[in-house]
Amino acid sequence: MGEPSSGAKWTTRAIQACIFLIALSAPISIAATQTAWALAILFWLVRLVFVRPKLRLEAFDLAVLVFVGLSLVSSIFSYEPRVSLGKMAAVSLVSIAFLLSEYVGGAAPIRRVVLVLLAACFVACLYTFAALAIGKNLKVIHLTADSPLHSAGVEDGYTILTANDVKVNSPDELWTAISQRSTDGIASLMVYRHELVDMYKLSTTNLHNLADLGILEWSRSRDRRASGFYGHYVTFAEALQLIASLALGLLIAALDGLLSRKRILLGVALGAYGLALFLTLTRASWASFAVSATVIVVIGASRKTLLICIALAIPLAVTGLWFLQQKRQVGLVDPKDNSTTWRLMVWREGFDVLTSSPRHLLVGIGMDSIKTHWSDWHMFDDGRQPVGHLHSTPLQLVFERGVPTLIAWLAWMAIYLRMLWRGLRRETDAWPRGILLGAFGGTIGFLASGLVHYNWGDSEVVMIFYLIMGLSLAVIRHGSAAGAEVRASARA
Repeated sequence: MGEPSSGAKWTTRAIQACIFLIALSAPISIAATQTAWALAILFWLVRLVFVRPKLRLEAFDLAVLVFVGLSLVSSIFSYEPRVSLGKMAAVSLVSIAFLLSEYVGGAAPIRRVVLVLLAACFVACLYTFAALAIGKNLKVIHLTADSPLHSAGVEDGYTILTANDVKVNSPDELWTAISQRSTDGIASLMVYRHELVDMYKLSTTNLHNLADLGILEWSRSRDRRASGFYGHYVTFAEALQLIASLALGLLIAALDGLLSRKRILLGVALGAYGLALFLTLTRASWASFAVSATVIVVIGASRKTLLICIALAIPLAVTGLWFLQQKRQVGLVDPKDNSTTWRLMVWREGFDVLTSSPRHLLVGIGMDSIKTHWSDWHMFDDGRQPVGHLHSTPLQLVFERGVPTLIAWLAWMAIYLRMLWRGLRRETDAWPRGILLGAFGGTIGFLASGLVHYNWGDSEVVMIFYLIMGLSLAVIRHGSAAGAEVRASARA
């Protein structure tokens, strides 16, 4: 074969640059990550002009193609075809894994992509700690008895997030937003109160100055659960679980001394990820990381390390349960918790709708059709409960896309885990083994969390999952050559 053309070379470099941008932005911004992904796809299409692609149909590739194809069929037969076909863009994010496995460029670039991902997540954690230390938004600690905020529904201890769609962090900012942006004598307030966000209407007719609001004592709020740069704590928690598992795998697989620079840096990063995950107060993600960490330590660590981890886990678990009770007033598994009872309700309703029609069993109702057709099936307690999704990845997949798609997804995950396991048994070099170890544990944790969260439907999280999947495939498919390159780059 001849040398690659200049067009092939520059498009490959462009794809590799986009891969680094994906790793850099994945823990920080969904918009930047998807933009980098879209550019990578564009450069891949341009590359087809210069290079004929090699078709490969291994079991893994076939499982992905079947899953994507069945998702497309489900969208065509959806109750809302236009909506469901639009969701195929999210399904196609799996191309991230294939882009990395094909174009990451060898072991040294694999290592750099991992470091960029870990560093970006560390920055997100630092931002989280700073935001919680400084506080955010306006928490009204004490109001006068005749405060108009009481009449609107705001009570002592509530946090005002926005006024007329403007973020507020002090009474002065609240007054400015109310006095300058209210229409028809009404101000719209978004208020947080113990894990609930509600909208209130405040009459501004008799308000003439800041003192009329009746705010006696206030502070910046530190009550909300950590969410990093994302808009939601569950998204942040699920992303942290995957990246923390990767860091733990690298730490366990490291062949350096206990106090080597690599292990110290990985330990510091893992500590930051763990603390940020702790502050999300997301029970399923806590449990999934515990499952992931157990798998990683049992497979990859010595007996001494295993005993040390068990000794550390006990006080951490006790502290976590106490902190959870203090902040959320719930236990780790609490049948009286509203989120638990809501899940049980939608699981039952979703299963009833699924089994009510052969069509639903075969192709599902279509992605996102539930948003407009839930009332047809009297779901969410006939609308008396908040409308959303089914909070379970397997149930959501079969509900929206049918039984064949669920089977294809389960086969895909089983094949991927088998590939990781075989790679772990074969790989002895620290970096490749650490990546595979972290990916194996993280995937098991991700699937475990998906039993009670629809984490597969969270694009921010699934892009990180595909990113780590692509890194793992690159390690597996580069084989021993990757290990040799990693050793050389580690010594450099």
